[in-house]
Amino acid sequence: MRNFKIIQFIMAAYAIVFLLAACNSTEPMVKQESIIGKTVEEIVQIMTIDEKIGQMTQVDRRYLEDINDIKRFYLGSLLSGGGSTPDPNTPEAWADKLDEYQALASETRLGIPLIYGVDAVHGHSNVVGATIMPHNVGLGATRNPDLVEELSRITAREVRATGINWTFAPCVANSRDERWGRSFESFSEDVTLVTSLSRASVRGLQGTDLSAPDAIAACAKHFIADGGTTYGTGLGGLIDRGDTQIDDTTLRELHLPPYVASIEAGAATIMTSFSSWNGEKCHGHAYLMNRLLKEELGFEGFIVSDWRGIDDLPGDYKSDIIQSITAGMDMIMVPGDINNNINHQQAGSSYKTFLTLFKEAVEDGDIPMERIDDAVMRILKVKESMGLLNSAWHNDRALLATVGSAEHRETSRQAVRESVVMLKNEENILPLSKDLGKIVVAGRGADNVGMQCGGWTISWQGSSGDITPGTTVLEGVQETVSTETEVVHSVDGSEVGGANAVIVVVGEDPYAEMVGDREELFLSQEDLDVIHRVKAADVPYIVVLLSGRPMIITDILENADAFLAAWWPGTEGNGITDIIFGDYAPTGKLPFSWPASMDQIPVNSGDDDYAPLFAFGYGLSFE
Repeated sequence: MRNFKIIQFIMAAYAIVFLLAACNSTEPMVKQESIIGKTVEEIVQIMTIDEKIGQMTQVDRRYLEDINDIKRFYLGSLLSGGGSTPDPNTPEAWADKLDEYQALASETRLGIPLIYGVDAVHGHSNVVGATIMPHNVGLGATRNPDLVEELSRITAREVRATGINWTFAPCVANSRDERWGRSFESFSEDVTLVTSLSRASVRGLQGTDLSAPDAIAACAKHFIADGGTTYGTGLGGLIDRGDTQIDDTTLRELHLPPYVASIEAGAATIMTSFSSWNGEKCHGHAYLMNRLLKEELGFEGFIVSDWRGIDDLPGDYKSDIIQSITAGMDMIMVPGDINNNINHQQAGSSYKTFLTLFKEAVEDGDIPMERIDDAVMRILKVKESMGLLNSAWHNDRALLATVGSAEHRETSRQAVRESVVMLKNEENILPLSKDLGKIVVAGRGADNVGMQCGGWTISWQGSSGDITPGTTVLEGVQETVSTETEVVHSVDGSEVGGANAVIVVVGEDPYAEMVGDREELFLSQEDLDVIHRVKAADVPYIVVLLSGRPMIITDILENADAFLAAWWPGTEGNGITDIIFGDYAPTGKLPFSWPASMDQIPVNSGDDDYAPLFAFGYGLSFE
């Protein structure tokens, strides 16, 4: 009997220790419950409020205070914003990291896998070694929806190879002002062209079956009219995140058709715009999200906010949460520390503060449970269509061999060929002979993969230099000409004496949103100096412009023998030299009107006083 009492005492002590440990543990005590075979409606019925709120929350991986917060807070989504990469930044490291995240999600009570987002906006452009394609402005010049669809299919394949299943693309903006720093993310100023290529991009990304191992969810953005904001209403008195001051009819004519086409193509998600429409922020706009998008257009996917997008709504952070979600937002991107936000100075990690205030708002009745259930069902139906609710998460590692493959790069090279617009070809100087005695390649863009790629490449704003494997214009020349031709690289254009031809590669430094806003669109003095040196040498020269938009080139154009608008072509600079040496006759046509001077901007086809330097659709070819 004594021994039995001792055993009872020991067992009781163990129980107390276990309970104390459980109370002090930061890990949730959950009992696994299989969702395999359950409908979305059945899953939502058995979910707790914490699990529902978790599904509606998206956090940037770099801001996770503890990786176990994925399961602790039942997070439904993670993202990698620009520059949020594993170390080392390799496809294999990405795949390893995603498997780790999904494993943690599988340990929650219901084991619902993550939907993981990334800005793969011109190829899988965060990953070193991936195929980096022309930005949308260049794709607009191709006017080739079949090619855009194939490029998007390649992007999907490389993204899935790294374990990621969602991209914040395509950007379906109709850019109406060249000063906007996101003009390069727009296919065109022409809504018909934007609509056609947006539809093609969604089809390519998602394929015919979103659960296929090489398909990813698309995200049409930014809803709506982000390309139509009025200059002077944006951040810093410029244009990004500004106010689109147009009536409902114009909104529907110029900016809505690409969303209609994207929805018809099956777009799983749509991202809301930072900008406003007639003074009201899109992130809290019930008419735009609930009435127009969900009710009128019948969009059945889910709406995701942009990076801290709800924080710009008027009022405190809790009211921002209430307004955005009741207005129709389904998933909130709450990536980082709220102390970094310009409007809200609350202590603590953004996602923890968000989760706390969100739950309070639901418990106080400020956000109806019906709205929560609708949002969660939308998110889970997208996950269901991706095959995430039907079986354990599996990433196909065999796809890793396709990342940056020769086949993918060749397709991207073809896109570069078709995107180059020849604006001038005096006395048919182009194509150049491959047997010239001496060719000089000048300018800071001549041997600069980073400058070719522009923004949203490896980092958010992009950067110059050898940031990822690729072929520069200089390398393209060296690979193309005969062994008898001398190729000289002169960055500043000072060594051009005796040249039979000079190729001058100039343009814009990489940039992305906000940073890319410009009051003036002139070339830098450094670029102008190079061009002037070459001109003074009295040798034939061709200017290649690397840029995210049309720039003011009127004076430069007058003296150049030929001029090519190459946009930001990505890693395959040899697509440009294919044009220069005649391996491909130029077919590119301007997706934007080209202004003659700054006082013409904004200039768009259909303007009453339309008199650009080059009209929308202009583009020469070889005779």
